[in-house]
Amino acid sequence: MNPEDPDKDGETPGAPKDEAVQPVDEAVAGPPDIEPEPAPAPPVPPSKPRFEPLPPRKAPRRPGGVWRLARRLALWAFILVVVVPVGVTLFYRFVPPPFTLLMVQRVVEGKGWDYRWRSLDRMSPALVQAAIAAEDARFCEHNGFDFEAMEKAWKNNQRGGRVKGGSTISQQTAKNVFLWPARSYVRKGLEAYFTVLIETLWGKRRIMEVYLNVAEMGSGTYGVEAASRRYFGVSADRVTRAQAARLVAILPNPLKYRAVQPGKYVANRSRRIGAAAGTVRNDGLAACVGRMRRPTAAERAEPAPERKPTVRRPAPERKADPLPEAEAPAPEPAAAPEPSPAGIEPPVFETPPDSD
Repeated sequence: MNPEDPDKDGETPGAPKDEAVQPVDEAVAGPPDIEPEPAPAPPVPPSKPRFEPLPPRKAPRRPGGVWRLARRLALWAFILVVVVPVGVTLFYRFVPPPFTLLMVQRVVEGKGWDYRWRSLDRMSPALVQAAIAAEDARFCEHNGFDFEAMEKAWKNNQRGGRVKGGSTISQQTAKNVFLWPARSYVRKGLEAYFTVLIETLWGKRRIMEVYLNVAEMGSGTYGVEAASRRYFGVSADRVTRAQAARLVAILPNPLKYRAVQPGKYVANRSRRIGAAAGTVRNDGLAACVGRMRRPTAAERAEPAPERKPTVRRPAPERKADPLPEAEAPAPEPAAAPEPSPAGIEPPVFETPPDSD
């Protein structure tokens, strides 16, 4: 067949189908035509809405706002008045108090801090007996408050004598551990509240143990252990009955009174406390404290201090009458006169009738 002749299918002569068109060199042909970017359309001004938007609606006020506030206040009051005090009291039931507000105050005043905890099992029983004899003779009978002692103290203060307090050991412990030392009605009310708590949650034994460990017994000295080592050079389980009475005797004003080389007041008071501690020991007035260390042979052999006898003047028959003079001791009988020499009689002295 002749290749130049058209085939039957009508194909034109030329290059074969499989021969592709050779690409043209870009450097020779030049860059391809780039269409220009269209110009940006001018901004369309925002159309003004047909209606003004409504202001945002406020959240609807729920009814009962006052009651909700009252419930919150009641919840916080319950936490502060019940949960926190009860929780702290239960915590101190098993853990020694690390410090008290009085200790912090004395440290700020520059009086130092000597605080040593000692369990009741490792104390001399004379300390417990002296504390009950001096501060609270009905410690095992009352539930935290001795109303008879309060009434006597109130009547004494009304007469204008030496100011006395009717606080029990439980009240003093509540004040020392949880409160501040200043006198006020607010503090007394809180003291009564914490007294009820410790009487309910602690018991008598724990109250006595905490009292003897946190009581102030000198400048920067707290508890019988620190006081015994400071004043007598022995531990709290080695103090004698006389030493225990002196430690308790300075409690009304430990910054003024001295347990070593005491003055007249502390010496007389310690003798009275020692004699009363014997009554506490013999009559079992400290039985509520529970089991204590057995007294040693030296403690059993130590005689109890004798109370110094006092001379009391009889009370006047009427308030207007002056106090009578103290009764003078009866004069000793005069010695019989020696016999005079024979024939000489002793002179007779007569009192003139007009003399006084």
